[in-house]
Amino acid sequence: MSSIDIRKTSPLLFEFRAKFFPEDAKRELIQDVTQRLFFLQVKEDILAGHLACPSETAVLLASYACQAKFGDIEDKKHSLTSIPLDHLLPASILSNHEVDSDGWYKMIETWYLEHRDQSPQEAMISYLQLAQDLETFGVDYFEIRNRRGTDLLLGIDAIGLAVYKPPDKSTAKLGFAWSEISNITFSDRKFTIKPMEKKAPDFIFFTTHLKNSKRILALCVGNNELYIRRRQPDSMEVKQMRAQAEEERAMKSAER
Repeated sequence: MSSIDIRKTSPLLFEFRAKFFPEDAKRELIQDVTQRLFFLQVKEDILAGHLACPSETAVLLASYACQAKFGDIEDKKHSLTSIPLDHLLPASILSNHEVDSDGWYKMIETWYLEHRDQSPQEAMISYLQLAQDLETFGVDYFEIRNRRGTDLLLGIDAIGLAVYKPPDKSTAKLGFAWSEISNITFSDRKFTIKPMEKKAPDFIFFTTHLKNSKRILALCVGNNELYIRRRQPDSMEVKQMRAQAEEERAMKSAER
């Protein structure tokens, strides 16, 4: 913060956000507080339109969010209609479908009834398990150019790297799983991806800004390390965390 010129009287607002995303939310997000923080971030991204979501999936996600916040629908003191629709569904979905408010509420409530007896934590995990299957879940995008100067998008996530032709962010033109990459090097704005397959050509691209080069490298290193760690036996520390979390959930379940 010392390098940023901010008046002492100015209030500072910080937003806590996850940098790396799981492949399997139920298995990897061990502690309840971690699950909740991911749930809140993903829900916010979906409602804000940052994470693209089909209407049918958005309705089901909204029903899980209601279960997580309010519990069983029969126990609610207020009807769903007391909640603004834009707190339940992305604005893009509300504006692009010829469905009135009553129709949306009815669809959400139909699914909401199906979640009876789910605890808030179970509903949050159900939400995340559904959201993690969305095509752009957990993907960080960066503007890049290939050696010909063609504008492209680089996507980095828990599985690997993918290259897209903008504005399309879902259909990759080229992809590398972390297990398929031998080495990643960069110099200033130039990156070289060297595949494991010796006969495969290197993929070279250029970032638009040097600061993006550092962010890309950090995301690649971190995601690759997590990718490897997931495929190894759990450490004793992780096993203890799992056991403690399961014990706490069992106690909460017995109290319900």
